[in-house]
Amino acid sequence: MSCCAPGAEMALDLKGATSVLPSSQEIRLASRSLGDNLRQTDLSVPAVHCAACIQTIEAALGKLDHVESARVNLSTKRVAVQWRGDEVPPFVAALGRLGYEAHLFAPEVDDKDKTLAELIRAVAVAGFAAGNIMLLSVSVWSGAEGATRDLFHWVSALIAIPALAFAGGIFFRSAWNALRHGGMNMDVPIAVGVSLAYAMSLYETINHGDHAYFDASVSLLFFLLIGRTLDHVMRERARTAVKGLSQLAARGAMVLRGDGARDYLPVGEIEPGMQLLIAAGERIPVDGKIIQGTSDLDCSLASGESTPKNVAPGEAVQAGVLNLTGPLTIQAAAAAKDSFLAEMVRLMEAAEGGRAQYRRIADRVSALYAPVVHLTAFVTFLGWMAATGDWHRAMTVAIAVLIITCPCALGLAVPIVQVVAARRLFENGIMVKD
Repeated sequence: MSCCAPGAEMALDLKGATSVLPSSQEIRLASRSLGDNLRQTDLSVPAVHCAACIQTIEAALGKLDHVESARVNLSTKRVAVQWRGDEVPPFVAALGRLGYEAHLFAPEVDDKDKTLAELIRAVAVAGFAAGNIMLLSVSVWSGAEGATRDLFHWVSALIAIPALAFAGGIFFRSAWNALRHGGMNMDVPIAVGVSLAYAMSLYETINHGDHAYFDASVSLLFFLLIGRTLDHVMRERARTAVKGLSQLAARGAMVLRGDGARDYLPVGEIEPGMQLLIAAGERIPVDGKIIQGTSDLDCSLASGESTPKNVAPGEAVQAGVLNLTGPLTIQAAAAAKDSFLAEMVRLMEAAEGGRAQYRRIADRVSALYAPVVHLTAFVTFLGWMAATGDWHRAMTVAIAVLIITCPCALGLAVPIVQVVAARRLFENGIMVKD
């Protein structure tokens, strides 16, 4: 990608620095044809993390001209956009305006999971802070009064600051990103509830109040981060089926040139019509047709049949099939991205991103969740103000409404069940299409 590429546009990324959007030519080259002038482009969107993100992205991309459909896969953090026509829709720029930085999807091999590392560090910091604040709170609950109680509250406030800044930063960044782009996600009520709980506790400490809630705000972060970490780990485990399937693909093949020369090319550079030499023990990299040699093939990946299949010149073979006994010369019939194995990977990912009936219901409810929670908390505040006239008590109850609601449970439970079920079925020889 070059800033001099035709059609390249400049945009602001989430940090405010300039970044170059992929040109129309790059997007078209990375897209695959589905027939009938319909194409699909796969985008990687790392910031996607909840059902509200899915709803926002799919709704926005669906409104663009020439876009037929947009489907978000939360497990792989990818967006599959199907579009029609000669003009490439500006879906990357549209995602940027929503606060989701996107780029063309490219498979990464042995890439470290930076998100998991960040989550584990955040859990450790929040857990350490919550444990120490709880110890101080025990003294207050046991009857500490006056200057001793105030001292413990101030120490708790100091311990909570780095915990909120570092561990809570995961939620605060996500919530701010949603709000600054005119939307809401499930991290907004978390950020508001934790911030108000800390602010109210600080107010109580300054005014020598009997109660402070630093332990509640930090402990809430601790448990929410545990849930988010477990969710991330479960999704990574659910993706192992697709990763394992992708790893069955050969990384390259020996290409026979017309002058008798032999070149080993990466699988991405193999084009239809090329002649490939497949030695015994190698997997066939692309779909093709045997033009020379006989051998036994392990076709269990394609047919489920464990008995080797004897093949001879003239027979078609599929990518991912293992050559067992003898060398074969095949003529490539399709590029790697259009092979049988690639299609299986896409089917598995489509199954993970599919919308079952209960998942559609969960998505719709999740989209309404954040505004409903905030409205409920506001109405609670007004109701207690009208009933008691005590703004302090009304604010405390309103904060409690925000804290006791767990915003991620509904939006994450149903998708996790679906992707884990798809993985387990695949491990038992059943591939889910929809």
